Amino acid sequence: MKVKLKDVRLAFPALFQAKTINGEGDPRFSAVFLLEKNSANVKEMEDAINQVAKDKWDDKAEAILKGIRTRNAVCLHDGAEKAEYDGFEGKMYVSAGGCAKPKIFDRDKTELIQADGKPYGGCYVDAVIDIWAQDNKYGKRINASLMGVRFLRDGDAFSSGGVASEDDFDDLGVDENDTDLV
Repeated sequence: MKVKLKDVRLAFPALFQAKTINGEGDPRFSAVFLLEKNSANVKEMEDAINQVAKDKWDDKAEAILKGIRTRNAVCLHDGAEKAEYDGFEGKMYVSAGGCAKPKIFDRDKTELIQADGKPYGGCYVDAVIDIWAQDNKYGKRINASLMGVRFLRDGDAFSSGGVASEDDFDDLGVDENDTDLV
């Protein structure tokens, strides 16, 4: 079920190049989206989760979904679980990913490339994800596939210590051993 998340904060983006998690598994494109608690985005996510569970498991959906939530096997999470990361506390978050490269757009819907420098972790985006129910040998879950992201506006970048400036380096005097370098 397609869900459009509006004006959400982007974290841990792997949008232009697929990456592995801790060097394990197949490389995937992925992103985490931070949502305001009690927002329309959270309600839309909850409605989609309930609907895909009902579509998949019919009259057993409520019981199965309760078990899945207990195991934290749903793509919508409480930010308190990752309170050690900037921006997560007091929020909900959605983890979405997939093997297919998502479409990445600017505000005017022109496609972006990595060299454009956006979107980046900490900016605000609109996102399109697909919520689906998994029921296979790996277990039952409610997952989110990443379909596309549109850069919306700038925000404070996460964990980017910035770049070094000349003031970060000590002055080095000319050493007689350095003369052949000049």
